Amino acid sequence: MNERLFLIATIAGRGVAIDSAQVESVVDIGRVTPTPRVAPHIRGLAALRSRVVTVIDAHAALGLRAAGIVGDRAVITVIDGHHYAVLVDALEDVAPFAVAPLTPGIALDNGWRSAGCGEVERDGEPILAIDLAALVAGPGVGAATMTVN
Repeated sequence: MNERLFLIATIAGRGVAIDSAQVESVVDIGRVTPTPRVAPHIRGLAALRSRVVTVIDAHAALGLRAAGIVGDRAVITVIDGHHYAVLVDALEDVAPFAVAPLTPGIALDNGWRSAGCGEVERDGEPILAIDLAALVAGPGVGAATMTVN
C-alpha cells in the first residue's frame, strides 16, 4: 500500500485521519457570524485572510448534538471552489499512513458511516479516515469519495 500524508484530528472524542489532499490549511477561527435559514451543521460565516468561509460544526455534521465547540481550531478545505472551515476539537499531528478500506462489519453510527472512507493504523490502533466533503454536505447526505489504493 502507498502511504499518504494524513492530518490527525479529534472530533467528538474520536481520533480521525484527514487526507492532506483535502486540507488547504489549519487555522484558528475568529468571530463566527451566525447565518439565518441554513442547515443546523452550518455554524455561520467567518473572515479568513480577506475571504469569507462557511464554518461547519463537525459534531452537528455527523448527526451528533451540536457541541458548541469551545475551541476555534478548524481545517480549511475547498470543495467545488468554495472554502469551508470545519471545526474540530483538536489537531494532533501530520504523518504518513497507508489507508485501508473499512473493515467489513465495522459498526459506525450517525454520520460516521457516511463520513468514513477508510482507516489508518497508528501505533497499532485503527483510526477512521474521513471525507471532509461528507461533513460539509451535512448529516445523512455525504458519500465517501476518497479512493483507497
